[in-house]
Amino acid sequence: MSAHDVIIIGAGASGLMCAATAAYRGRRVLVLEHTRKIGRKILMSGGGRCNFTHLHNTPANFLSKNPHFCKSALSRFGAADFVELVDRHGIEYHEKTPGQLFCNESSKEILQLLLTECEWAGVEILTETEVFAVEPASDGYRLRTSRGQFAAESLVVATGGLSIPNGGATGFAYQIAEQFGLKVTPTQAALVPFTLQPDLLLPLKPLAGVSQPVRVSCNGMSFSDNLLFTHRGLSGPAILQISSYWRNGDAVEINLVPGVDLESWLRQQRDERPRAEVRTLMAQLMTKRLAQTLCELWHIQGEAGQCSNARITEIARLFTCWTVKPSGTEGYRTAEVTLGGIDTAEISQKTFAANKAPGLYFIGECLDVTGHLGGHNFQWAWASGYCAGQHV
Repeated sequence: MSAHDVIIIGAGASGLMCAATAAYRGRRVLVLEHTRKIGRKILMSGGGRCNFTHLHNTPANFLSKNPHFCKSALSRFGAADFVELVDRHGIEYHEKTPGQLFCNESSKEILQLLLTECEWAGVEILTETEVFAVEPASDGYRLRTSRGQFAAESLVVATGGLSIPNGGATGFAYQIAEQFGLKVTPTQAALVPFTLQPDLLLPLKPLAGVSQPVRVSCNGMSFSDNLLFTHRGLSGPAILQISSYWRNGDAVEINLVPGVDLESWLRQQRDERPRAEVRTLMAQLMTKRLAQTLCELWHIQGEAGQCSNARITEIARLFTCWTVKPSGTEGYRTAEVTLGGIDTAEISQKTFAANKAPGLYFIGECLDVTGHLGGHNFQWAWASGYCAGQHV
């Protein structure tokens, strides 16, 4: 039986960060990955350029049953700390939208950074190694795997959540948590596109590929960003963000012209261009195709001069308070993260060890800590991995 000080299950962002951190402390670290390819979600992220952190990352950018849990780790390893690591490896990056940092070249650079750090620290990584069973032992934990048995004093579960199953995601972390008596809060796909009922999807299908800056609101939360119409429903950054706050059966309110007092603007346009059709006027604020499709959907016809004040008010309401009730989401297949997970009340916010199982640690996405879009979930991976690595 092969013995190590630390075994980490999962060679993703948090697992590799934890491995390097622990190994630099002199710990003998083994990382087990059940897929052939390491860091697949890192490689897929940011359109292949990896939005690796957010400069303005704060605890307010996370959802959790206990919103205070993430504060300790984020204060001990913040965005500036990871940026310093990126700088040390000579990776060039840019700020795409305020605070969001992307690699100039490829997400492969971030994965290589982690693998290089692991190599320098002396971490051993085994791929295509499936863990069949985890058992407590007097001196730690024993693992039965497809490559034989392994033992370690400390065991770290960094296998992520359920999002993007074709990237290797499984519910393994939740199974291990429940095996050791830890609570798991209900999970759902988050940062995920919405699907629509056929009666709404059909008239909107011609808009697939059209994008529009919007403000979306649901359950007391709002986000301003782009909305993208798709063949299945609605996507884009604004929709992905609000999906984390949406529950089945909820309606989402969409303002298609944020920052515009549309009622006043339409009245002014009516006075100045009474012969112009309303759809023509709206095409000044969005693409012609979007204006035309929505005017048809909402039966808005005729010239602006024919519209009474009451009709102008109604048209403005339709464009600024469009209420959509999604039929669902595209699910874990396309979700960027998993909402919910292992209850943080079961985990030490300082060490990430399970309160009921000494020497057993959980980090990253498997915990009930879910970030907003824009690099926040990677920052959680770096922070939780680093902090656990200091204690395993």
